[in-house]
Amino acid sequence: MSLNSVVIAGAGHAGVQVALSLRQEGFAGRISLVNDEPWLPYQRPPLSKAYLLGKIDAMAMQFRPAAFYAEQRIDLVADRGAAIDRQNRRLLLASGAALDYDHLVLATGAHNRPLNVPGAALAGVYGVKTRADAEALAPLLATARRVVVIGAGFIGLEFAAVAAAAGAAVEVLELGERPMARAVSPQMSGLFRAAHASWGVNFRFRTAVSEIEGDNGKAVAVRAADGERLPADLVVYGIGVIPNVALALEAGLSIDNGIRVDANLLTSDPHISALGDVASFPCLQNGERLTRLESVQNAVDQGRLIAARLTGKPAPYTALPWFWTDQGNLKLQIAGLSTGADNHVVLGDPATQQVSVLCFRGEQLLAVESCGRVGDHMAARKILARPPALTPAVAAAPGFDLKAWEAANR
Repeated sequence: MSLNSVVIAGAGHAGVQVALSLRQEGFAGRISLVNDEPWLPYQRPPLSKAYLLGKIDAMAMQFRPAAFYAEQRIDLVADRGAAIDRQNRRLLLASGAALDYDHLVLATGAHNRPLNVPGAALAGVYGVKTRADAEALAPLLATARRVVVIGAGFIGLEFAAVAAAAGAAVEVLELGERPMARAVSPQMSGLFRAAHASWGVNFRFRTAVSEIEGDNGKAVAVRAADGERLPADLVVYGIGVIPNVALALEAGLSIDNGIRVDANLLTSDPHISALGDVASFPCLQNGERLTRLESVQNAVDQGRLIAARLTGKPAPYTALPWFWTDQGNLKLQIAGLSTGADNHVVLGDPATQQVSVLCFRGEQLLAVESCGRVGDHMAARKILARPPALTPAVAAAPGFDLKAWEAANR
């Protein structure tokens, strides 16, 4: 069947990439990009870092100016998907309007996992997920002297570094035993814990929050489960996200920790694809287990793959996952997935904050975490994309150089 109209629900990295790639692939039909925020589509990674610090403005975060969408005949629809009429292939919108589609792409993303404690709705308590969140936070950050961050994942630590740089005393509460425990090795956690401590950030691990205390409707303290009271002018939480599956669930699509898709990113309806933070796909690097990844790389690569399939070039999704986080003056880059790693080889000196950690499961290299070693990161992406036999014994040999090894084993 010829394809004349594609509707994309969601205008984050994933949705915008599908639209751009469709035009790059030569698709001449109608493209409708449904955007439920009041601004032009924008990049989200700077929200918890450069945008809060005033290093970039809102225009710099835009993917493209308004004129670009008009030139490319990409219809920006300021609305929200409310329901899918699969039988008639229509996306019903919150405004009451509807968009007919030959193919629907769900790029609905995810929302912050709510902070379910008494006082979470008080003024001065924020998550960081949207531009609206960042714009509300920015003026408060300029005056806050005591900041409590709940959650020591990427977002929480990015904000903690920003708050410390702004001169606030920062307390980070984390249920786990170390920073970024679900994402990085103990060695890399240790490096970042030390760095944050040097910036004045104080960590409290194995610590739950029992309530947020308020005065006249505004948060003034965080009460830990052990009874300790931490005064706060500002409370920011980052405790994970929940995929936005409601639209798909109500339409009867298969759900499994996100919208379940096959290797080609098709849902249980052959006229609907899903990608990005909302999609649960069989991940090659994770033993083809269903995996949901929250990264710009994943959103962009999946967007390109869907556009290629819709224009006659189908292929399974096999892209290597990679991630990054900027915290203070440090950039952490991760290639691969370290789930199940049981052996780590450290390259470099933690004292210099220039380290790569090679994560192995048995003899298999799963992932490489690099701080301040961009060359190692680029080499790791090449190695993991076409894995030669790099073993822990080879990597642990005195003088081992990852970049040189990759070049010699192409």
